Amino acid sequence: MCCASGREKVVDPRGRGWGSKGEERAIEASKAGNVPVVAADAPGEEPLVLRTDAGPVTTLTLNRPRQFNALSSAMLAALQAELDKVGTDQSVRVVVLAAAGKAFCAGHDLKEMRNHPDKAFQIALFEQCSQMMLTINRIPQPVIAPVHGLATAAGCQLVAACDLAVAADAAQFATSGIRVGLFCSTPSVAVSRNLSRKKALEILLTGEFIDAHTAEREVLINYAVPPAELDATVQRLADAIVAKSPVAVVTDTADGPAVFAVVFRP
Repeated sequence: MCCASGREKVVDPRGRGWGSKGEERAIEASKAGNVPVVAADAPGEEPLVLRTDAGPVTTLTLNRPRQFNALSSAMLAALQAELDKVGTDQSVRVVVLAAAGKAFCAGHDLKEMRNHPDKAFQIALFEQCSQMMLTINRIPQPVIAPVHGLATAAGCQLVAACDLAVAADAAQFATSGIRVGLFCSTPSVAVSRNLSRKKALEILLTGEFIDAHTAEREVLINYAVPPAELDATVQRLADAIVAKSPVAVVTDTADGPAVFAVVFRP
């Protein structure tokens, strides 16, 4: 399943209002009972997103391993909250967006969507997803995705939205909405900004998987590495970024956006 249009603006974590229609609609739908907003899947379970700080590097870990880290409304809300917090934390220089369990992210939670077939819920959910994806591109820190297992539909979009990505060589990627009669419209935007036009259309129109080495060759990711080297490779990239001047690396300064943000972020 795929997110809706990514045209909605987000709330700038640095306090400069971006005016999010998606957030307002999600809140309204929640108040009306259309979108259940909870912190965890069930009472007593761990948070849906875990935060770990190691000096200037913060890791946010998607934590629905039994559901292959599907992006439920609650997961989206939890990730949005953590991104908003880290975006205002000047001690954080790099964000790592990781995932627990056997998969990186299987896209939207189809079970939740089947349980809420009404249009109001669907619109609110897709706009909530668009807001979260855009926030990844608005926070001042570079975001790195270490990918293992599957990254499908909105999960593939999540990888494409990150600034850098490293995958275990057994990882697989797909925009698989077409398999159930749905074109991955919003994922297509982020994916086509990474892949060539023809390769992007190939995976969007066929729903077929590509492996990590193909994803590296087609520049959806930076590196495909053995699973045992995934964490070390991500750490090497994070360390290399942290070692550089923060003035050059952060995406926003008193004089305006940094060059890398202007050139490489939407």
